[in-house]
Amino acid sequence: MKMTWRWYGVGNDDITLDHIRQIPGVMGAVWSLHDKVAGEVWEMERIQEVADVLASKNFSPAVVESVNVHDDIKMGLPSRDHYIDIYIDTIRKLAKVGVKVICYNFMPVFDWTRTDLYKEHPDGSNALFYEKALVEGATPKSIVDRILEGAGEKTMPGWEPERLSHLEQLFEGYKDITEDVLFENLKYFLEKIIPVCEEEDVKMAIHPDDPPWPIFGLPRIIRSREHIQKFLSLVDSPYNGLTLCTGSLGPNKLNDIPSIIREFGSRIHFAHVRNVKVFENGDFIETSHRACDGDVDIIEVMKAYHDIGFEGYMRPDHGRHLWGEEKNCRPGYGLYDRAMGVMYLLGVWDTLERGVK
Repeated sequence: MKMTWRWYGVGNDDITLDHIRQIPGVMGAVWSLHDKVAGEVWEMERIQEVADVLASKNFSPAVVESVNVHDDIKMGLPSRDHYIDIYIDTIRKLAKVGVKVICYNFMPVFDWTRTDLYKEHPDGSNALFYEKALVEGATPKSIVDRILEGAGEKTMPGWEPERLSHLEQLFEGYKDITEDVLFENLKYFLEKIIPVCEEEDVKMAIHPDDPPWPIFGLPRIIRSREHIQKFLSLVDSPYNGLTLCTGSLGPNKLNDIPSIIREFGSRIHFAHVRNVKVFENGDFIETSHRACDGDVDIIEVMKAYHDIGFEGYMRPDHGRHLWGEEKNCRPGYGLYDRAMGVMYLLGVWDTLERGVK
């Protein structure tokens, strides 16, 4: 298992590589060109620049999160081939600097949905929160306004103001896109790119839908064991794989995450480990990584990864905001709780390793 940390880049992240290198066990920085919108060309010079910065601090550039998929591809429009060609060009360029895994998603309109970016916990920390009734009774625009206002000047992948300013057009484009149609459009995309991935030795790792159920009438197709099984059968190649996110699957308590890890482990290329507390009314809040603080049994998750001999990449996912850091950090991506998460995950892993010996 290779421990990594999501980093938003020079000038775009208050957490520096010098901060990250002091967290024991972190060997790679998960990166992207965060100013690029879906469908935009990634220049080789920009890619090399980031790879060189990471190398200067002895970090691996092996995981990119995300190379976003253009909506025309998800909608299956005639223009999709143009954007797929750009995507293939990006895959080939990333391979040149040692990228091995690309994390992406195929969620219509919203990459993830929350109603509060700084919901307070009883201990005074705060975290991302989802209020089910509010989403069910709200308009998409009201949720967008709520999230963008909460984010302030921080950019957030999946919530680009430029793209979301065309919200009505996006929903119009997806109005006839059913779950089956979205699967077909995903299959078309994969059939084009996976042969290139096999040539370049770059694995694709799709991220589950967050939350794991349809919202605002939009289909969600990576949200359960059955959906994952169907997805992996679209193109049966080891290069067509998963980013297994416990925090995305976790709000649906029917998802047996350790079982999913054991069943599909050979196709899990990237692991996001996050804990959530799910309430009886369907609301959920993100918590510390400690197993007893939420409804995702992180110890059993790590045991499942250990049992399958997981050698892929892992990172602590969203953490709480601690000690007032929400004034400066990107929502969900503070320093302290994620650093403690790294040590918790590695502590469980080390204990499992010791038990084997």
